[in-house]
Formats: sequence, structure tokens, C-alpha cells
Amino acid sequence: MNVQKNGTAAGAGLVLGAAVLWGTVGPAQVMAGSPLGTVALGGWRMLVGGVVLGALTARDRDRLRVLAARSAWVPLLVCALSTCLYQAAFLYSVSLTGAALATVVALGTAPVTTGVCAWWFTGERVGASWLVSTGAATAGCALLLVPGGRPADALGLLLGVAAGACYGLYTVFAKRLVADNPAVHLPTVSAVSLTAGAAMLLPWMVTDTAGLSDTRTLGLVAWLGLATTVAAYWLFSAGLTRMSATAVGTLSLAEPLAAALLGVLVLGERLSATAVAGCLLMLIGLTAVSLPGVRRSSRKGAVVVTVGEVSSPRPHMGALVASDVVGDDEVSCSPSGTGAGHAR
Repeated sequence: MNVQKNGTAAGAGLVLGAAVLWGTVGPAQVMAGSPLGTVALGGWRMLVGGVVLGALTARDRDRLRVLAARSAWVPLLVCALSTCLYQAAFLYSVSLTGAALATVVALGTAPVTTGVCAWWFTGERVGASWLVSTGAATAGCALLLVPGGRPADALGLLLGVAAGACYGLYTVFAKRLVADNPAVHLPTVSAVSLTAGAAMLLPWMVTDTAGLSDTRTLGLVAWLGLATTVAAYWLFSAGLTRMSATAVGTLSLAEPLAAALLGVLVLGERLSATAVAGCLLMLIGLTAVSLPGVRRSSRKGAVVVTVGEVSSPRPHMGALVASDVVGDDEVSCSPSGTGAGHAR
């Protein structure tokens, strides 16, 4: 019993560590004050993270051969596009709205977009937990648009929602990739998606080079690529082996809390009362979608416990996230941040 409790505690610490690292993305961008454009910055983050993750997962070439199968092409392309667009949308949202609001909006809408994408593309049924999270996240976004104190930038909020939509697409198609190709190694998918996403942003990366000679920019790229992508990914994946998907999804809520606290305490950002209420509502929505749901099986008297009808842990583009029902070796990828790791 003590061994199990210690393992759970260690897993919680690992997941919290990953979430806190993801939560530093926005504040780090603001603190660095880099002259590099947000799109180019996203590209460099993905390139550094993708190359390092690729080096760590390239030992087994069979993993890459699996991704060469024709059935993997479309899901892999969607994952790469989602990763690319997430980075650009999220980092630009941070520059317009601030680290705190950008993180909470992107994360608050992710459960909604994941549910919609799962229903639309795979016919996955949504349940009460998803409906609760949808209502809370929608109400929270609406409150962020209510004037009070410093009004939030509408374009920045829209870009945050777009980042959440990219997260939903990535999550659904990563799960589809695993379903169609059971031999797929998702850490390799994460590396390929990040590298391909960086290639899509190459035009911005080669034309926006003025900031690359700035030490602040180099430090920011190193932090985003190594800490918030590679390190956060490994912490999160290690935590997954020690905890249930439900607990991991709940602990991932530390990300927006970390970003909000850093934004307010370190960067001096101020949130209006309505913005605070909106943030709280979106966090409630995330909690609701992370809680286990109970549904009855078609077999008489059988009860099945699931982690909601639609999974929605974080994170971050390029990071691993747990699917609805996770076995010992079943995980699915998410873009960041972070994605998950990501992303996210």
C-alpha cells in the first residue's frame, strides 16, 4: 500500500512539474521581450523540440517505417498542421492579451473543440461531463469579453480559441492514428509533428531573422524548445505510468494556474473581476471534463467507469496526453506547448 501511495505521489509530482513548465510559455515570452516575431518564434520552438525528441526516439527505425504506411499519412499531416497553427495562434495571442488570458482561453476552449472534433470526425458520443465543460468554458469566454478594467483584445481571444481548436484536432487525429496503426510509437509521432510543423513555418523563420542575434531571443528559444517541450514531455509521460488518466487530467490544470500566477505576480498583469470569473469558469469546465463518469454497460447490472465521454487532458502541443481509457501502454499525443507536449 505504501509503495502504491509513493508511486502515486511521485507521478503527481512529475505531472505537476510538466504542467508548471507548460505554464511558463506565455510569461517567458513576455519577460524576454524578444524582437523575434511570434510566428517565427513558434517555428524555432518546434524545430528545437522536434529535433531533440527525434534524436531521443530515433534508435528504433521500425517506428519511422510504421509512419510511412499510407493509412498514417492523413492523420500525421493533420497533426503536423495542428501543431504548426497552434504555436502561431497561441504565441500571437499571448502578445495581444497577455500570458494569463491567452493560456486560460486556449486551455478553456480545448475540451469543447476536442468534443466537437471527436463527434464530427469519429462519431464519438459526448456525455454529461463534456456538456458541463462546454457550458462553463463558453460562459468563461463570454465573461472575458465583458469590459472591465483593461478590456481584453478581441483578436487575441479569438486566436486563443483557434489554438484550442488546433488542440482538439491534434488529439482526435492522434487517437485515430493509433487506432489505425497499433504499432505507432507516439513519442515518435510527436517528434515528427513538431519537425514538420516547423518546416511549415520556415518562410517566417528565414525572413524574420533580426532577433536571432539577440541573447534574449536565444535564451527564449532554448527555454521553449528544451524546457517547455522536451523536458515537460518526459516528465508528463513518466507521470502517466504512475497515475490514472483522471488524476493526470486534473493535475494538468496547474498549467493555466501557473501561467495566471506568473502573469499577475511576476509580470504585473491585472485581471478584471469579470476576467477572473471567466478564468474560474473555464477551470471548472476543465475539472468537469477530467472527472470520471459512470455509465452502464449493455450487460445487465454491469457498470463501467470511464474518464468522461471525451478525453481532454492538456496540454501542450507535442506532449503526451492520456486517452479516454488508458492501458499500461496506451497514450495519445497532444500539441504546446505543448503539446502537449502539448503542444500544449
